[in-house]
Amino acid sequence: MKAALVLFDWFSYGGLQRDCRRIGESLINKGADVTLICNNVLDVVPPGFKLVNPDLPVSSKVGQRKTFVSFLERHCQESDYDLVCGFNRVPGLDYYFAADTCFAWKATRERYWFYRFSSRSRQYLSFEKAVFGPQSKTEIFILSPMQKQEYLACYPDSESRMVDIPPGIARDRMAGEDAVEIRQQLRQEFALGDDDLLILQVGSGYPVKGVDRSLTAIAALPEKYRERVKFLLLGEDRRRRYKALAENLGIAGRVTILSGRDDIPRLLQGADLLLQPSRKESAGMAILEAIVAGLPVLVTESCGYAFHVTRAEAGNVVKDPFVQKNLNRALENMLEKIASQDAEHWKVNGIAYGRNGDFYDMPDKVADILLNSGRSNHAG
Repeated sequence: MKAALVLFDWFSYGGLQRDCRRIGESLINKGADVTLICNNVLDVVPPGFKLVNPDLPVSSKVGQRKTFVSFLERHCQESDYDLVCGFNRVPGLDYYFAADTCFAWKATRERYWFYRFSSRSRQYLSFEKAVFGPQSKTEIFILSPMQKQEYLACYPDSESRMVDIPPGIARDRMAGEDAVEIRQQLRQEFALGDDDLLILQVGSGYPVKGVDRSLTAIAALPEKYRERVKFLLLGEDRRRRYKALAENLGIAGRVTILSGRDDIPRLLQGADLLLQPSRKESAGMAILEAIVAGLPVLVTESCGYAFHVTRAEAGNVVKDPFVQKNLNRALENMLEKIASQDAEHWKVNGIAYGRNGDFYDMPDKVADILLNSGRSNHAG
């Protein structure tokens, strides 16, 4: 079977790219021929994937996306793919992996009226309607209840085409028997003392992830905690603004920003708290990864997987609408419990939740659906 996986940008450490890679690898392991079709390739493509990277004219991002979609339509008509699965919303897909939140919801409910009349917004709304609108036949993989609710509010006719899928975190995120040893090694690597408190935040796209909120909350801590905190931010984006903010807040010496890494399990064991105050997130894999690793979590309610924190009793959720003082207070309260060694219940609850949940097989389940669909289409 020949499958095409489509996304605008390829780089190694994005959450969207990780899901695409793992689903593609599962397809390859099951005997499929997989082609990755990308507009921008910023990193090495995984082994086993064929690559289609058109040489398109450099223009505005709106123009690039329009040209790429036109190329995609022609290329798929000329090729003999059994199915086309997109990881960004574009017209002409057989399947869409809904890693993004609903753009129509944001444009009509969370922004001023004129926001949806920009060329960027009109293009995104058009692409989204091509996937979710009543004329579409695209099947849609949905990640979280919050995400599904927002899409259905804007596209009520799409429900019959939605497929709920479980999270797809890697099993190596679970705490193992060597967790204590891993924690000690990681803390030695970052020169952390026994009294230091390591706060971790994971994710590319700093504005959406609420990195400014994290820095502000850390700066607001009482001195007895602020002087012990080290904040480690892991992910890709433009860093200058956030380094400047840390300087202005007087905490630059407490902040380390690193590019994506492959040793996430070590970081989850070595940290004391995951802080993820995102403005909007359809899922938030890092949240669930931290829970199953036994790392206490502080998140905002606007994260799709925030409900796992409540269900697992593995941390705290800051309710919407967001108020910075509420995050500041919640962070101080959690650090107080962690510093006084009164947070063991969050760790124990999270590890137990991870052992009893269906959180690890999403790539294989999605690949099986795609394979069965492709074989049916091919047979027809």
